[in-house]
Amino acid sequence: MKKEFSICGLTLKNYGKIQDYVKILDTETKIPVTIINGKNEGKTVLITAGIHGGEYPCIRTAIELARDINPEIVNGQIIIIHPVNMQAFKDKSAGIVPEDGKNINRVFPGDKNGTISDKIAYVITHEFQDKADFYFDMHGGDLHEELHPYVYYPGICEDEICNRSKEIAKIFNVDYMVKSNATSGAYNCAAIRGIPSILIERGGCGICRREDVEKYKKDMIIALRGLGVLEGDVLRSEQSPIEITNVKYIDSLKNGCLEMFVKAGERIVQGQKLYEVIDLFGNVIDTYYAEFEGVVLYNTVSLAINKGESIIAYGELNL
Repeated sequence: MKKEFSICGLTLKNYGKIQDYVKILDTETKIPVTIINGKNEGKTVLITAGIHGGEYPCIRTAIELARDINPEIVNGQIIIIHPVNMQAFKDKSAGIVPEDGKNINRVFPGDKNGTISDKIAYVITHEFQDKADFYFDMHGGDLHEELHPYVYYPGICEDEICNRSKEIAKIFNVDYMVKSNATSGAYNCAAIRGIPSILIERGGCGICRREDVEKYKKDMIIALRGLGVLEGDVLRSEQSPIEITNVKYIDSLKNGCLEMFVKAGERIVQGQKLYEVIDLFGNVIDTYYAEFEGVVLYNTVSLAINKGESIIAYGELNL
């Protein structure tokens, strides 16, 4: 046990738990943070949920983990932010921070002199990630997205960081894990800076099902045990997630109405029609066919679609 643990003005002088709001630099924005200082020495783990305020199961899971984890069985420290994007959560807003219209996950490592999204990312990077030995970024499908549960681990970082991240990703009871080739996003930014990290995806469509929350909690507890931060047995799933190293992320080329011909989790074949976009007179103005055999990770379910908006992500299976 560290006799004293402090972060962003929140201090624990002994083992225990503190829950309070942390102010984002010179703004009026405050985010809820829980710090658990364990009874025994160990790693420091950071968990964030709700970088996108409409991804509800991850937010509810983080709230319940923050409430329920007992410092008596913690080795090290667990820091939980629940949620990151407060205004989007309150406004039931998808994808962005309402105050500046930015996607927080596209502005890491942030800028202390930027807009509110930049400042939130800056604080998470420099005040929270910098103190962590491992980072979990919890996500899900947004308000208009259907999603099949899976995890990402970083691929653009040092091999040791990639491998340590991948080993924890294997613990999760999901069908697929994706090796990311991106450099953007909170977890990729952390990995590039030397912090093993993963991003978890579960739930979607603006629905907070108890089933999703319970599965999310179970996975997170097992992962924390796998890191040695929580006491208890690591009950791995019988089969590790299938690895995906090639993912197609398709954005709309047109404004119009979307019709999907597949759903999240569905296996697809090369040349299969995945969606059409029609105009408001019913004429087909865009059609997309799968470029390879694989699985649908997530897709948009709204009728309205605008040029540049995400429609579908599907991955090639390494079987």
